[in-house]
Amino acid sequence: MLLAASPQAHAIDLGEVGDFELSFEGLFQVDGYRYRDDWSHLGDDTDVRRAELVLKGAHASGFDWVVGYDSKSEKWLDVNARIQFDGRSQHVRVGQFKQPTGLEELSSSTTNDFIAKAAATNTFAVSRRLGVGWGIDQGDWSVSASWFDRELTRNEAEGDGFAARGTWAPLRGEGRVLHLGVSASRRDAPDDGIRLRARPNMDLAEIRLLDTGAIADARRATTVGAEAMWIQGPVKVQAEWFESTVERRDSRDFDGSGGYASVVWQPGGQTWDYREGVPRTPGAGGEPAGLWQLGVRYDRLDLDDPGAGIAGGTMDVWTAGVNWYHGEHLKLALNYVEADTRRDAGATTGWLDVDPSSIQARVQLAW
Repeated sequence: MLLAASPQAHAIDLGEVGDFELSFEGLFQVDGYRYRDDWSHLGDDTDVRRAELVLKGAHASGFDWVVGYDSKSEKWLDVNARIQFDGRSQHVRVGQFKQPTGLEELSSSTTNDFIAKAAATNTFAVSRRLGVGWGIDQGDWSVSASWFDRELTRNEAEGDGFAARGTWAPLRGEGRVLHLGVSASRRDAPDDGIRLRARPNMDLAEIRLLDTGAIADARRATTVGAEAMWIQGPVKVQAEWFESTVERRDSRDFDGSGGYASVVWQPGGQTWDYREGVPRTPGAGGEPAGLWQLGVRYDRLDLDDPGAGIAGGTMDVWTAGVNWYHGEHLKLALNYVEADTRRDAGATTGWLDVDPSSIQARVQLAW
């Protein structure tokens, strides 16, 4: 039986001020890791992952704004204003926002399928930057584009550039969606060059097993991505692939790549909503059993390019997970992650073959 469920409702209504409907949202996540295999000596790790506070305002005319801050990482989140027009099918946005560079990156961290995003998403997708963006959403297709500069928080990501994404859903109905998409971004290198590196899908870990080192003579990075998703009732299959090139002044250009494929099943029969080219996770509502999700993901990242003289390493990761949403505010998640990494550390050290695994748990409160 297919169940149509509304997305989780978190916001606290603050009433109306100056013709704006104000709302307040928060996200608090605590993660706990137990490292195993090649990282078993690291023991356990528990920490707050996110502590986000978000204030929003919306006007009946189609103008809205948002100010968000993560007190854990001491970083600004979405800080922007948007005007909607043409029956609210188009918009222009100014400020800091997520750039249109991938399906997983644009999905909410409140309802991620797994505790950590895929390594390729974290490495190649452009997250929040200051800029100007435009978008149009016609239900079955959407196009968005932006120009961006540095991140609002000081001493974070830099380098101006542009990004664009297009999506098409040739099949779209209740509980049934076929989504296809492409994206592209190009960003100039900051003064200290470009460095690509990745953790083995263990966000609390200090160690990044894949690392190109600083590419000091980098001029710019160009990344193209392809994405696909199939929703059939309580099952969602999703995949993305990225190809990235770092143009260099004095040496051969560097090429890296990566992607993932995942399957998520909701045994209670709920399905996903679909808006603006991304899936929307249903809420648990008043169901005593809540909303359950079971998922598995394989992802790969390749930062090796012998022709460019860069040995950043390769990584293959399997993740199995279960999520449980209860009511409108609580989510519990449990993941098992197993990684296989290999990197040439030079003539002195030789090949580093590190295969860590971890059991990860998360408690999340959202409002």
